[in-house]
Amino acid sequence: MNWEHSLDLLQVHCQGEIGKVIVGGAPEIPGATLLDKMNRINAGDDRLRRFVTSEPRAHVAMSVNLLVPPCRPEADAGFIVLQADRAHPMSGSNCICVVTALLETGRVPMVEPETTVRIDTPAGLIVARARCVDGRCLSVSLDNVDCFVETLDMAVETPRWGRITADIAFGGVYYAIIDVEQVGLAIAPPQARDLAEAGIALKALLARQVRVSHPTLPGLDEIAYVMFRGREPDGAVRTCTTLRPGRVDRSPCGTGSSANLATLHARGRIRAGEGRRSRSIIGGEFLAEVVGETTVGDRPAILPRITGQAWIYGREQLRLDDRDPFPDGFALSDSWGSQA
Repeated sequence: MNWEHSLDLLQVHCQGEIGKVIVGGAPEIPGATLLDKMNRINAGDDRLRRFVTSEPRAHVAMSVNLLVPPCRPEADAGFIVLQADRAHPMSGSNCICVVTALLETGRVPMVEPETTVRIDTPAGLIVARARCVDGRCLSVSLDNVDCFVETLDMAVETPRWGRITADIAFGGVYYAIIDVEQVGLAIAPPQARDLAEAGIALKALLARQVRVSHPTLPGLDEIAYVMFRGREPDGAVRTCTTLRPGRVDRSPCGTGSSANLATLHARGRIRAGEGRRSRSIIGGEFLAEVVGETTVGDRPAILPRITGQAWIYGREQLRLDDRDPFPDGFALSDSWGSQA
């Protein structure tokens, strides 16, 4: 069998959310910055994304992270998040997967008890601090990009739930954050399919009713995800990010938790130096902290820090074969949801 053309991947998950990492065999993506490279994937040739994120080589509940050389001279590595719908500029769980993969495979030298890794992303530079013992990453703390609120309590007209409100905030990508009781659901495993379908329906409605545009990052001009929000008796925030074509995030969602911190800060419910636990639909946790305040354009913004853990659970190699009948992949609604 000819394996001359293949992709090497590490299988990694962060609190149950799969974030595989392409570590070899990928083509070079042209562009002067990571944002240029991501925009090229989304606006031009996205065959690699479709190849690695669709069946028969993938399943719906996963992302794939493309390692690329950094464009910022101060960065140790760069990555772009590849998902079923498009390439995305940043993801907290995926960044934790990437940092863990870089350190535990020796691609970035590990220093115990703490290693600092600087990651170039289309959203900006991420500074990660990994707590390391005996060659393992026990936790990764990400100093995320500047996060801010676009609108609080925006009214959204829906045919199913009537008028609901959403907080629109940027946490590395744009989110619409919706209190889950407004759609008559709870963030619990038995309601995962209903949550996914509600979130995808709301994303389609928001695309017609809400306009966003990042003040300094061209091309970041859509709400990437709808995240449902609940509140726990112990003060933690229960999160459920919904992703196209129809699934829910297994992790507490780092960029969504960052966006939610921005909404709490804008309402005066959290200050610099304080944090909240974010808890996922399956009970995984991130610590989300506000470590500082800044501005983005004319918007007040926060400096968020997200701490979590990832695990490498295997390796895989994908063969690139011109005779493969499904080079672009496919998705069926039986498992990918009605939007497939």
